[in-house]
Amino acid sequence: MTVTQDRLGRLLTREKAQGERAGIKRLLAGLGFETAKDLADFVTTQREAEQAALSELERREQVASDRELQAARREELAAQRERAAVRRAALVSMGASGDDLADAERLLVTDGEDADEAQVQAAAEALRARRPELFGEVRQPVASAPAGAPAGRGPSRSAPPPSPGSAGLEMARRRGYLTESTAVQ
Repeated sequence: MTVTQDRLGRLLTREKAQGERAGIKRLLAGLGFETAKDLADFVTTQREAEQAALSELERREQVASDRELQAARREELAAQRERAAVRRAALVSMGASGDDLADAERLLVTDGEDADEAQVQAAAEALRARRPELFGEVRQPVASAPAGAPAGRGPSRSAPPPSPGSAGLEMARRRGYLTESTAVQ
């Protein structure tokens, strides 16, 4: 008898399902329950009994501890907002604004998360020295090459542009066809 891949897959699936059902029945029987629903009901009843067993004082303590955790989280968030405001104020006071302010905030590096205002101010001044363009200051242009040419190029010619026909007149003068008196006309 030949068995196709599809048929083999169905056979294995059926056997696996039977094994799972048998394992669940054995577990339920070992725990003393008839069905899985009986087990779920028992677990739910036990949880409710535990909650009922807690005294009123324990419930209040639990609520108080939850409130303390929430308050601690709110304090941490407030501290983070305050640190961000101190950093932002230091950068704005030096002239950073708009997108440059956002860039400067990302580049501002202090020694620790809880740096005081003096440390933040010093870090902002160091950033301003490194990146003055973030604070509205213009960097000095790159020094140009000799004769006023842009850096990386040779100097431009200093002679005025020739007028039309001047090259031919100059050639005639060099060859002796023109003299100074005839060229001036």
